Parts: sequence; structure tokens; C-alpha cells
Amino acid sequence: MFIISAEFRDKLEVKASLEKVRGFLFDLENFARLMPEIESIRTDAKGITNWTIAVEIPIVGRLRQSFRLEPEEISDTEIIWRPAAGEKENLLRYTVLLMEKSADITLVQISQKVELRRNKARDLHTLAGVAGEALITKEMTKRVSHLIKEFLKKAKKKVES
Repeated sequence: MFIISAEFRDKLEVKASLEKVRGFLFDLENFARLMPEIESIRTDAKGITNWTIAVEIPIVGRLRQSFRLEPEEISDTEIIWRPAAGEKENLLRYTVLLMEKSADITLVQISQKVELRRNKARDLHTLAGVAGEALITKEMTKRVSHLIKEFLKKAKKKVES
């Protein structure tokens, strides 16, 4: 089995009410608009949301994948999306925990885990076997971290304005 994984975790304070922050982060269109390299986010008639992401990986080149997600927990203080039932290859888990520090300051804890599973490296990309799991995982982790940090910087600015 050829497995690539990347994980990101961070916390930040946003100078806005919990309701405003939650509303912004729950609206997936904000991700499509503000996160680099997300090509699209669409929800089908069955409620499954498809995130299509394309990233540049050294040696491999452009890697484009779609992730089928469904909500696991949506509450006032938690937003959790998990891989759709039956998904076995492209796994994405996105979690946001919100804590009200005061009426106008919200602490946001965000994490995202991405895992790509294939029987053989070439099932992912023709050059994946040359690059290897370790290099692709390292580069995917860098890219995921960069993408989410860019999104958070833009989202914070937008929500606080």
C-alpha cells in the first residue's frame, strides 16, 4: 500500500464574536474563495461535499485530487467534516473548535488531516514511485500548512473587518 499523509494544526485569536467566526468558517464558499489551490467545493443532492484540490509537488508535478466529505459534527462550537462513507482512497478530515474568550474575541483551533491511499505508487501518479512516500508526504505537509496558513490569514482579516 502506498500512503501519503499530511497534517496541520494551529490556533489563533480572532477579534470577532463566536457567531460571526462560526458563520464564516461554516460557509465552505469562503474556503473556495480564500484558500489557494482549491479548485472547487460543491455539494451534491445527497449532501456529499466534494473538495477538488491541486498542488505542486517536487519531482511529481501537479497533483489534483477530489475529496468526498460529509459533516460529522456541526454545533455552535464545533465544525467537523469527515471522509464520506465508503471513501477509501482520498481522505480529508477538517476540524474547527471555537471558544469564546470574550464577547468580541474568539479562539479558533483548526486541524486538517489529508491521506491519499493507493495500492501502488503509480496509481497516484506516474512519478510517485520515483519520489517515494517520504518525500511526497514531506512536501504535502508543507503545502497543506502553507495553504491553511494563507486561508487563516485572509479569513482573519475578512472576519475582523
